[in-house]
Amino acid sequence: MSLPADYHMHTPLCRHAVGEPVEYAAHALAIGLTEIGFSDHSPMRRDDFDNWRMAASQLDEYVEKVRRAQREFPQLTIRLALEVDYLPGHEDWIRELAARHPWDYLIGSVHYVSDAWDVDNPEKLSQWKTRDPFAVWTTYFERLTMAAASGLFEIIGHADLPKKFKYYPDRDCSRMFDTFLRAAKASGTAIELNTAGLRKDCREIYPSRFFLQRAYQVGVPITFGSDAHAPGDVGADWAKALQLATAVGYTHWCRFTQRQCAVVAL
Repeated sequence: MSLPADYHMHTPLCRHAVGEPVEYAAHALAIGLTEIGFSDHSPMRRDDFDNWRMAASQLDEYVEKVRRAQREFPQLTIRLALEVDYLPGHEDWIRELAARHPWDYLIGSVHYVSDAWDVDNPEKLSQWKTRDPFAVWTTYFERLTMAAASGLFEIIGHADLPKKFKYYPDRDCSRMFDTFLRAAKASGTAIELNTAGLRKDCREIYPSRFFLQRAYQVGVPITFGSDAHAPGDVGADWAKALQLATAVGYTHWCRFTQRQCAVVAL
């Protein structure tokens, strides 16, 4: 039985990853994957929005890097995708990006709870010390719910990202989780099991088992992603991700081609 695809991988164009797509592809083959997808951080309208994504002028270069990997590794299925930041009011820009190339899927992610604060940025860690975690998580999930309801994405990335630095609310978050999950279910949007959390302070896959159990109960489908920023990250901790998925009841994952979903048995 083949392993599920790794659908969350970056390239040096985002300015905080190393290794070319061909190197990621070679590692994927070496560990037994038969399918991967590149989903680097998409450009914003303004290139100076932050310092951890490709410039708008590099989008075609990014596509060509992935096409080169596809040509050099025909025995490996390689998908072309983007990880796109969702911010309220940026929907037209997302639609514009979506029309530029024949993407296989778009991962919608929330990093920003305001235009100035990306909650997972280690350079802005000090902001957490002056904030109420419950308020931050509330704003984050409001935006994540909007992203899921928008229908702009096939997958929602690292759904409980605010736990990265271990700043947890002191109140129950079940209601905000469930509101998001209902929106994802209604729009047919999957969530990913993102193993990068195991490499962060939280030492836990995104999302948590508690969250994933609720996703399964609601009927939200899943994909898998390593959030690789180096070739050696590809497929990282796949056994743990598979164990988590099957433990809560999942029996299938979603494969995307030209933004169309096919369900594949785990």
